[in-house]
Amino acid sequence: MVELGRNWGQNIPGHVRAMMDSFSALLADSPKDGVEVIRDIAYASHPRQQLDVFRSGGAGSLPVVIFVHGGAFVDGDRNRTAEVYSNVLYYFARNGVVGVNIEYRLAPGHRYPSGSQDVALAVRWLRENIAQHGGDPERIFLVGHSAGAAHAGSYAYDRRLQPASGPGVAGLVVLSGRVRAEMLPENPNARKVEAYYGADPAVLEDCSAVTHVSADSVPTMIAVAEYENPLLDVHCAELFHRLAAAKRRAPRMVWLAGHNHTSIIAHFNTAEERLGREILDFIRLGR
Repeated sequence: MVELGRNWGQNIPGHVRAMMDSFSALLADSPKDGVEVIRDIAYASHPRQQLDVFRSGGAGSLPVVIFVHGGAFVDGDRNRTAEVYSNVLYYFARNGVVGVNIEYRLAPGHRYPSGSQDVALAVRWLRENIAQHGGDPERIFLVGHSAGAAHAGSYAYDRRLQPASGPGVAGLVVLSGRVRAEMLPENPNARKVEAYYGADPAVLEDCSAVTHVSADSVPTMIAVAEYENPLLDVHCAELFHRLAAAKRRAPRMVWLAGHNHTSIIAHFNTAEERLGREILDFIRLGR
């Protein structure tokens, strides 16, 4: 992380691979005892509409985290490696939260709003079924990373993508989220954004999660790394401002020194717990 640091943006694909390799080796020895994993549960009919449930067997009705992985809209898998992204759900399961790792459909075959529609379908499945796994359907929290935060954020904020009863979630955690859809020259993934949203500026504005923030938006926590993919920290700062202005109270915000766009997720279930503890506190307090 120190070696890549300020050079993160110069070779993002190569640096992501380096982080995935390094953290996968580290996480191979991370604590997993006592966590039961039920894999490949279909929440809808498409082959990618599947989820895994991580539970520790704790008594009672526990809060639930749904993790929505990134991948720049056209790539990604809930098992990016044998260890990443399941490390996120192992961490929460070990700390008294039922963890759910979801897969969703990808562009260009499935364009906006398919990702958010899949989040909606997963939430509906969980509200109907998670009690069987020890989870509380009234305490479901979305945690989205990168493009996954775009999907989760659009679902959580945009009423057009929700059922009439509302989003059905108790809160949203945005981690290094692409909460604004744009194709600016600084954006190294502009063509991938286009593959999902198209290129019409009016559509990009209308589809951006930040556009739909209001005083009634679900409680939100935001976290960014010191070394981000270009503009993602800027978009998250915009989300922070819009939420604060709408709710007249600043949301919880974490800036992780030394971390990058990949390590902000890959470090879960290691000895470093600052971000994990912040999210657990957000879940406990609901703000």
